[in-house]
Amino acid sequence: MHSNGLFLQDVAGFLGSYYISVAIMNAVAAFVLWQSKKQVGWVVCWLVFSGVMLVLASLALSGSAELVPALPPMVRNLVNALSGPVNYTLGTTALFSMLFILRKFFVQPMVAWTILNAMLVIMGLSMADENFASIVMKPDNVPIVGLVFLLAFFTWLATSQAVVNDERIKQGLPPMEKLNDEKVLVWPDLVYTELICMVAVSALLLVWAIFLQAPLEEPASSVKTPNPSKAPWYFLGLQEMLVYFDPWYAGVVLPSLVVFGLMALPYIDFNKKGNGYYSIEERKFSYLVYQFGFFELWITLIILGTFLRGPNWNFFGPFEYWSPYKVEVLNNVDLPQMFWVGLFDRPLPLAPAGASVLTQVGTILLREAPGLVVMGAYLLLLPPLLAVTVFRKFYAQMGFIRYMVMSNLMLLMFTLPLKMVLRWTLNLKYIISIPEISLNF
Repeated sequence: MHSNGLFLQDVAGFLGSYYISVAIMNAVAAFVLWQSKKQVGWVVCWLVFSGVMLVLASLALSGSAELVPALPPMVRNLVNALSGPVNYTLGTTALFSMLFILRKFFVQPMVAWTILNAMLVIMGLSMADENFASIVMKPDNVPIVGLVFLLAFFTWLATSQAVVNDERIKQGLPPMEKLNDEKVLVWPDLVYTELICMVAVSALLLVWAIFLQAPLEEPASSVKTPNPSKAPWYFLGLQEMLVYFDPWYAGVVLPSLVVFGLMALPYIDFNKKGNGYYSIEERKFSYLVYQFGFFELWITLIILGTFLRGPNWNFFGPFEYWSPYKVEVLNNVDLPQMFWVGLFDRPLPLAPAGASVLTQVGTILLREAPGLVVMGAYLLLLPPLLAVTVFRKFYAQMGFIRYMVMSNLMLLMFTLPLKMVLRWTLNLKYIISIPEISLNF
């Protein structure tokens, strides 16, 4: 369904200003390229694109449902139909892999600039949809939109420098950072830079506070809670983990392991290359593990929880109305139930009434034996197996203690994507479920 006319009239001014800003941005880019007297074809390209953006701005300012540029309903319906936690995670993983493999192509300035403009155009066309705009333009969510673009920019900047350095190292040249190996004094250089940044950020926050309404809601009430009830954006990743793990693990163990892992990095890192300069080829394993953990297991979860989790914590498509009456039937089962009931067609082992403590403990261990065997093999047998196969070189260079710390931290990190896959494919809730002592995994 196309956005109603009243909504388009309300956002016409914003959309017009948005397209005008994109037009000015590309006009400036064309002027800079023309000044450098290089890439004349790109100068013409971005000037034409700037003109197209001005046309879109004039159409958007009309506020008419027939004239305001928007994504076709067929495209929006297709995006909603293809949306879901599984497709979202697989898509972001594929995107992460493609950007890494083809990084030399994507770090080219004109390629990155083209992708940025494509993202901005798609964003503008999507903003003409009332459901999409109600989520993205919510004052709480505006910083997350900025987070996405800032992360994309700084990741591109760091990757481009790493690609340049890797090419120079292959040629026997020093990295770019070594060419300007000049010491900078804290006073006055660093202090002045920090002062200027502080003034600029304060001015930005002042303008932000004037033009964007504060996301204040009605006073909190125990009899009326918001639906969905969401944590602050920086905790939305943890809230998403609660879908797959018990609170003790998702809210305590995993965050603690992240802090512990970051503290342990300097002590388990055996590769002395790449210190003080950007490089990917010299630190490929570390780079991939960190980027996967940060982007795929944290940032994407924050974005999912912000824009795609709606009432009752159900998943909604980007252009789907957040209906509080949407119900998704889930029949999640624990591994012991799948093993004893599903595989052997017998009830779960249960201690007889009045049994001794030792008998009760033995019954619980028997009931949870499948999960205990799986987790024991995963955490105890897999590290030595990797040490003699995939990570043989790492084990030889790191030694036993450093290798075991690294491998176990990595395996515990991968429990999150593995548990997500098990939930999606087998409807597995817990691998180990001991409600007697509130221990679930």
